[in-house]
Amino acid sequence: MAERSTAAVDVADNSGKEPLAAKADGATADGTAEAQDSAGTKPQDTNGGPRRSEASLPAPDLHSGHKLARRYRLEECVTRLDGFSSWRAVDEKLRRAVGVHVLPADHPRARSVLAAARSAALLGDPRFVQVLDAVEENDLVYVVHEWLPDATELTSLLASGPMEAHDAYQLVSQVSQAMAAAHREGLAHLRLTPGAVLRSSTGQYRIRGLAVNAALRGITSDGPQRADTEAIGALLYAALTQRWPYETDAYGLSGLPKGMGLIAPDQVRAGVHRGLSELAMRALANDGATASRQEQPCTTPDELAKAVSAMPRIRPPEPAFTAPPEYQRTTYQQGTYRRPPAGPIPATAPIPVPPAPLQSRAGKALKWAVSALLIAALGLGSWQLADTVLHRDKGSDEQRTTQNSTDDDKSKALVPIKIQSAQEYAPDGFLQAPGDVDKTYDGKDSTFWRSKTFVDGPVLAPYKKGFGIVYDLGSVKSVSSASIKLLYGGDYTAVSLYAEDSMSPGTPVDSLKPFATRKTSGVSARLEAETPVKTRYVLVWLTAAPKAPGDAYTGSGYKQAITDVSFSAAE
Repeated sequence: MAERSTAAVDVADNSGKEPLAAKADGATADGTAEAQDSAGTKPQDTNGGPRRSEASLPAPDLHSGHKLARRYRLEECVTRLDGFSSWRAVDEKLRRAVGVHVLPADHPRARSVLAAARSAALLGDPRFVQVLDAVEENDLVYVVHEWLPDATELTSLLASGPMEAHDAYQLVSQVSQAMAAAHREGLAHLRLTPGAVLRSSTGQYRIRGLAVNAALRGITSDGPQRADTEAIGALLYAALTQRWPYETDAYGLSGLPKGMGLIAPDQVRAGVHRGLSELAMRALANDGATASRQEQPCTTPDELAKAVSAMPRIRPPEPAFTAPPEYQRTTYQQGTYRRPPAGPIPATAPIPVPPAPLQSRAGKALKWAVSALLIAALGLGSWQLADTVLHRDKGSDEQRTTQNSTDDDKSKALVPIKIQSAQEYAPDGFLQAPGDVDKTYDGKDSTFWRSKTFVDGPVLAPYKKGFGIVYDLGSVKSVSSASIKLLYGGDYTAVSLYAEDSMSPGTPVDSLKPFATRKTSGVSARLEAETPVKTRYVLVWLTAAPKAPGDAYTGSGYKQAITDVSFSAAE
């Protein structure tokens, strides 16, 4: 399904509290009505005053085929309201589809939109739809972002019915972890609606419009963490029940019965997973939703992510088994094949018996002669076979001993090694991100250490010999393999392992010999040593990096990020 803004009536705040009917606009694909909610979300202009009316903010007069920066060709308008328009466009330079938000440079929210887009671009988290460009040019401000043609909006997923427990678990787990990472960087969403969450064909959830969607509509909040947490709770509630957890209908979903308040999901629909139902109520901490419950409310995405992690893992449903078709036996009669009759054979039906073959006396004599020759040959062969077995028995014992020794070595190579500490390794003195090295062995794929962006690649030389991290294993270990998870794929990444004498750069890396090397175009690499190497310090060194999308300041270039590193010992 092509990515586009939801056509459902949107509401002011993330949770959908006190929603109002949107203004009718036939050209609007994402009609919204803004209203102040109890969490403090209120539309404002950049000066802090009330926002001007939508009628006084005409959207830029653009059309299909218009080009921005002689590069982005507008194709289809998907939103036009409140002084801005959103388009599906084509990046003619890179020959790919992109999304573009356009508004006049004198729009009262133009400055805040640019600032929000540039902040979101710096996050660089693949769980969010990436901002590719943010520009002010020719009296226009426009923000360019990824376009995911194979992704499906949560709005469309919920239109067909509530989710299975495992799918709802994946939704709240991935979205809460992503928003927790964004808030750690000081970024909030404030418009986390079903139309802002996309599921890829691989089952991964992506969030679009981080900070930008709220800036486009002038939405701010005194409690951004709580607002985003309640929004995630509303998404989980909708996924479990196919109902919006407030009295007003929204996003194509029916609201709750009026006057009954917030009802737990497992009371709305039978068969709802109780643990997920409790989690939704803990996230929807407003209006006393958890006042009568023992669980503490979750008021930040980080608290919600930890609550999800503390739950027993919900397994996916077992695949339905389809019995194979019944085997149809065939019979052979008079040179032709035929299937047996469909019904049972009558008990009185005669069973055909083939006639016994006739044997002559000459045939019997020939059979006995052949049998005698075979017995003689078997006797002679048995003596030769016994002699061969006796001579080879000693050699077989030696081979079995060698094989058992090799199998023991392979089993020893599976013992994991705990990393004690690490630091960036830069013989040339130019560090990349020294404060993030501990994120490469914290066991979390969502955190990473990232290099700077290089203009040429994928091979970094001669401008840069390489970059990497040296790990302290605590004591001398017999290292046999390493598993490295990367953030960017595409052009190949070259990774090598070196045994170092200390944590500090000593001898230049290009004068040493690695004990394992690997090239990969994916996001993971496993390196195996021909023979285990005894060392306390292991250097992970990268000399080639893929081309990755950039941000509003540096643009795209060659870079790589390490999300997780683990080593295995041979003892």
